[in-house]
Amino acid sequence: MTIYAAERLVTPHEVLAPGWFRVDGDRITEVGAGSPAETAERLDGWVLPGFVDMHVHGGGGASFTTGDPEQARRAAAFHRRHGTTTMLASLVTAPPEQLLAAVRELVPLVADGTLAGVHLEGPFLAEARCGAHDPELLLEPDGELLDDLLRAGCGTVRMVTVAPERPGGMDLIKKLAAADVVAAVGHSDATFDVAAEAFRAGATVATHLFNGMPPLHHRKPGVVGAALHHPAAVVELINDGVHLHPAVVAGVFAQVGSERVALVTDAMSAAGAGDGEYELGGQRVRVANGVARIAATGSIAGSTLTMDAAVRAAVAAGVSVVDASRAASGTPARAIGLVDRGEIAAGQRADLVVLDDDLQVRRVARGGRWQ
Repeated sequence: MTIYAAERLVTPHEVLAPGWFRVDGDRITEVGAGSPAETAERLDGWVLPGFVDMHVHGGGGASFTTGDPEQARRAAAFHRRHGTTTMLASLVTAPPEQLLAAVRELVPLVADGTLAGVHLEGPFLAEARCGAHDPELLLEPDGELLDDLLRAGCGTVRMVTVAPERPGGMDLIKKLAAADVVAAVGHSDATFDVAAEAFRAGATVATHLFNGMPPLHHRKPGVVGAALHHPAAVVELINDGVHLHPAVVAGVFAQVGSERVALVTDAMSAAGAGDGEYELGGQRVRVANGVARIAATGSIAGSTLTMDAAVRAAVAAGVSVVDASRAASGTPARAIGLVDRGEIAAGQRADLVVLDDDLQVRRVARGGRWQ
């Protein structure tokens, strides 16, 4: 059991400056304002809950997309150093046999806690909005293939992105909701009415809002408008200054609140590995000045973002530290059904990130253990 005295402790609703909390094993057992009455270990700077990235393909030169366990562990370790204590391994569109093999290979990493689950970003996407996904490998939403993928994952597939306008898309969303798997609307050319129906049918997440979907239009609000309008939809934002303008990020926070915004990285293997040539879903990617693009088409191919940088960018855009923290931790955790983490509160897992005055990572703890 350890008591920590924090210079600035970020709780779900306020900053305690100072604040303190007690950790027993892997759990936070008590949180309070001011200084603790007992001897405590001091934590200078900002203390936030560990980040939860529900959409990440890799990092540190390694990728989740092939299912290779060693690469997956390297990618997870890279993002942990940047404060991400929980993450889903996002897989891109690939032939069914490759997806099935990748999901099976990642099951042990979910079992041992390296990953919190798997996100299938494809193959049930719209060709018109495929982005970095190989259009030749996209498939119509297929319930039998989904069943195979869920069985292969043995309960580890937590989220699937679907274009609801494709034949069978709405039925697939209902099937996912019935199976207690998060259905996300994304890489979609759906109209407002179709997207709104998808959210009513059980979809609860918009995959990287504004990207991979028609732009918001005042007479054709599309997926963006439907996601913002639906009161329970969580919207992912890739806050790297490339995918979204800072004013758009601030505007979304102001409109729907941090309880409905999930900051994500959508990072690929190039994150933290520098400019150069990479591969994503069988396609060649060129990274220049930190921006990843499909070499053949110029389409943005994920990002080189880390969650700490996404939080810094949110604060720079005018979002409060409390709201940026919630969008980086509590909201994504609850969006994917993890109610035991994402907040500094009694009963929560002791996942912590300590940031300095410039919001740079100083220390990271996962389950009460400093990394």
